[in-house]
Amino acid sequence: MLGRSVHGDHDLLKALTVVLGTAGAAALLSKRLHQPVVLGYIVAGLVVGPNVGVPLVADPEVVSTLSELGVVLLMFSLGLEFSLRKLIRVGAGVAITAIIQCSLLFWLGFTVGRAFGWTTLESLFTGAILAISSTTIIAKAFDEQGIKGRMRELVVGVLIVEDLIAILLMATLTAVANGAGLSAGALASTAARLAGFLVALVVLGLLVIPRATRRITAMKRPEVTLVASVAVCFGIALLARELGYSVALGAFLAGSLIAESGEELVIEHLVRPVRDLFGAVFFVSVGMMMDPSLMAQHWVPILVLTVIVVVGKIVGVGLGAFLTGNGARTSIQAGMSLAQIGEFSFIIAALGLSLGATREFIYPVAVAVSAITTLLTPWLIRASVPVASWVDRTLPGPLQTLVSLYGSWLEHLRPSTEGPASTLAIRSLLKRLILDAVVLAVIVVAGALGARHARAFLVARDLMPPEIAGAITIALVALIAAPFCIGIVRVGRKLGTTLADLALPPPLESSQLDLAAAARRALVVTLQLAMILLVGAPFVAITQPFLPGLHGAELFFGILVIVALASWRSARNLEGHVRAGAQVIAELLSRQSREPAMTAPVPGGLTVALQGLGEPIAIGVSEGSPAAERTLSELNLRGLTGATVLAITRGDSALLVPTADERLHAGDVLAVAGTREAVASARALVTGTEPADGPSGEDEPRDSTD
Repeated sequence: MLGRSVHGDHDLLKALTVVLGTAGAAALLSKRLHQPVVLGYIVAGLVVGPNVGVPLVADPEVVSTLSELGVVLLMFSLGLEFSLRKLIRVGAGVAITAIIQCSLLFWLGFTVGRAFGWTTLESLFTGAILAISSTTIIAKAFDEQGIKGRMRELVVGVLIVEDLIAILLMATLTAVANGAGLSAGALASTAARLAGFLVALVVLGLLVIPRATRRITAMKRPEVTLVASVAVCFGIALLARELGYSVALGAFLAGSLIAESGEELVIEHLVRPVRDLFGAVFFVSVGMMMDPSLMAQHWVPILVLTVIVVVGKIVGVGLGAFLTGNGARTSIQAGMSLAQIGEFSFIIAALGLSLGATREFIYPVAVAVSAITTLLTPWLIRASVPVASWVDRTLPGPLQTLVSLYGSWLEHLRPSTEGPASTLAIRSLLKRLILDAVVLAVIVVAGALGARHARAFLVARDLMPPEIAGAITIALVALIAAPFCIGIVRVGRKLGTTLADLALPPPLESSQLDLAAAARRALVVTLQLAMILLVGAPFVAITQPFLPGLHGAELFFGILVIVALASWRSARNLEGHVRAGAQVIAELLSRQSREPAMTAPVPGGLTVALQGLGEPIAIGVSEGSPAAERTLSELNLRGLTGATVLAITRGDSALLVPTADERLHAGDVLAVAGTREAVASARALVTGTEPADGPSGEDEPRDSTD
C-alpha cells in the first residue's frame, strides 16, 4: 500500500509538473502574440494530451481529477460575481437581450444538431453549448482594448443573465440525461424537484451563509476566510452532486450565497490565485480531450456551428439591445463582442460526456468552435465601429430615421412609467403576456407528447385510420391553444399601444391635431416586434425538441416578417412627419441665423410642438470646426453618434433631411435630433469638443499596446 501511495504521489507530481510547465510556457507565448491566455492553455493541453504524439504526456486521469477542482472554483468565482443586487441592477432591457440571444442560439444549435443526424440529447447539449458567451474571454479582450462606458455595462449585464441561464440549462439537462427523458410527467417531476432543491438551498443558505461569512471576514484572518469560503464551495458542490445535479451548479450557488454577504470582493481577491491555478489545469484538460482526427472528421459541423455562433449572436444581441433602447451603434458593438463561446461551453460539453448523453466527438467540436471564435473576438471588437457605420450608411433612408428616433422615444417612456398607475398597468399586461405564453408552451408540449399516444390508442383499436387520428389530435391541440394565441396577440397590441401613448401622449381632445401620430404608429409596431421576439424566441426554443419538423419556427418567423413589413411601412410614413418637422425647425433657425449663439438649444415649446423628433438642438459649424468642408458621409455623424440631421440652414436657404453627400461649410447651422446622449455626442463631433461622459457614453475600442 505504501508503494502504491508513493507511486500515486509521483504520478500526481509528474502530471502537475508537465501540465503547469507547459501551460506557463503557452501563457507567455500567448501574451507575446496578443492572444487570450485561455487559448494558450488549450493548445498546451493538446500538446501534452494523448492524441498528438508528442513525447510529453500527462496522466489524463490525474489531470481530469484536478480539472474538476478547476470547474468548481471557476463556477464559484462566477457565483461571487453574481448576486440578487447585480441581477436587479442589470435592468429589464439587458435581461430581454440575453433571453432573446440565448433562445435563438439554443434553437439554432438544436436544429443544426438534428440536421446532422445527432440524437435529441446531443442536439439539446449542442444548443446549450452555443447559447452562452465567454465571460473570461470578453473580460480579457475588453481590458486589453480599454473598452469602458455604456457598451461594457451592456455586455457585462448580458453575461450576468447568460450565466444564470447557463446554470438553469445545466440543471435541466442533467436531470433529462439522468433518465427523465422528454415525457410530460417526467419533465414536470424534474422541474418540481429542481425548483424544490433551489428554493430550499437558497432560503436556508441566505439564513446562514451571508451572516457566517461576515463574521468570519470580520476576524481579519485571510487564511481563515479563504479556507472557510472554499469549504462552503466544495460542501455545496458535493451536496448538489449527491442529489443528482452537477458540481458546477452547487459551486455557482455557493458563490452567489456568499456574495449576498457583501464581502464578495474580499473573498474573490483571496480565491483568485487558487482559481487561476486550477482553472489553468481545467483549460489544459480541455485541450487534452481534443482529438485532431475527430475534428478533421467533423470539420463541416465545426464550420457551420462557428458561422452560427458569430452571425447568430451578432443578430440576436444586436436586435435585442436595439429594441430595448440602446442605439444601433452600441447594439452592433455588443453583438460583435459576444460572438464567441468559452468556459461554460466546455463545462456543458464535459457534462454531456460524463453523463453519457453525448458521443465523444461533441466535445472536440465544441472546443474547436470556441477556439476559432476566441481568435476572432479581438478582431470583431475592433471592427465593430466601422461595421456599425457601414450598417448605418447602407440602411434605407426611412429605416435610418426610425433607428435614430426610436431611442429618443424610449427615453421619453422611462420617466413616464414612474407613475404608480402606469407602472401597475404595464406590469399587469406583462404578467398576462408571460402567463399566456407559458400556458401556450405547456399546451403545445403536452399536446405533442400526448398526440402520439392518442393516435396510437385510436389506431390500435381500429377506431379510425392513422391519418384521420393524427389530424384530429392536432386539431384538438390547436383548438385548446387558440384562445391563448389570441390572448397573446391582444395583450401584445394593448401593451405596445399603452407604452407608445406614455412615450408620445396623444392630444387630450379629439379635435386637436395629433402631431405625433406617425411617430406613435411607428413606435407601436416596433414595440410589438420587440414583444414578438421576447415571447416567440423562448417559445420556439422550448417547444422545438417536442415538435416534428420546423412548424413552430416557421410560424414564428412568418409573424416576425409580417410585423417587420408593417414596421417598414410605418418608417416610410414617418418620413413625412420628419420632413414637416424639419421645415418648421429650418424656418426658425433661418430667423436666428444672424444671432451669435449658434449652438443654443431649440426652444422647448418647439420640441413639444414637434413630438416624436427627440430633443432637437441647433449646432453651428464655425471656422476651424472638424466638420467644416466635409460631407455628412465623411463626418459619419449618424454612425458615430446615433443622431440624425433634420435640416441644414445656410444663410437664408435651408436643406431638409440632407443626403450623406451634402458638404458642410463654416456658418452652416445643423438641426440635429435624437436622444439627449446622441445629440450631445453630435455637438462634440461637430464642434471638436468632448462631451462630459465621452462620445455616446462609450470609449472607442483601441489597439492594445501591450
